[in-house]
Amino acid sequence: MAKIKSEELINDLKKDVQQLVAAAEHIKQNDKVKLAYAPAEGKWSIVQILEHLNAYGRYYLPAIDNAIALKKDEPDAWFISGFLGDYFTKSMKPTNVFEVKNKMKTAKAYNFPNSLNVDIVMSEYLEQKAKLQLLLEESRLRNLNTVRIPITITKLVKLKLGDTFRFLVAHEQRHMVQARNTLKAVGIATDKFPVILEIPQR
Repeated sequence: MAKIKSEELINDLKKDVQQLVAAAEHIKQNDKVKLAYAPAEGKWSIVQILEHLNAYGRYYLPAIDNAIALKKDEPDAWFISGFLGDYFTKSMKPTNVFEVKNKMKTAKAYNFPNSLNVDIVMSEYLEQKAKLQLLLEESRLRNLNTVRIPITITKLVKLKLGDTFRFLVAHEQRHMVQARNTLKAVGIATDKFPVILEIPQR
């Protein structure tokens, strides 16, 4: 299992979220018509991708907020990932900044029609990232190992707070890679698209 200093984990995640915000701000500058355009049948538009992420945020952000308010255990200097949390994070996190290789099926509740308001979706996305940064900061005063968050599929399975943050950010990174490729597919240059994650050198 992954073992990392709690402070280091939070600092790394906050940097990752900053990069996601930079990517969203970059996307925001582009033609709204193209942001709502699906490049091919069965493919999502940019606004659909962001709404998918918003939907997860609507569940996880309040769940995290409630959990850290209720369980005020003293912080542990070290975070040790749980088996499921580590597995979910690694299976979700991109291994390539240019493509997502391991495709996954999306639950119907998190799959949205291409009839969304770009401004509303983008605004919520950025608001959620600000909330996520706040929760990460507040979690410095909590135990990332003992605070538990139920997953979306079933409340019977709960992940450690540290793993919930790791999974949530990995999920965001995965779909931001997808968003970058969708920009390119609809004819928008991506040479200045922010680097959203660092791929370890082997």
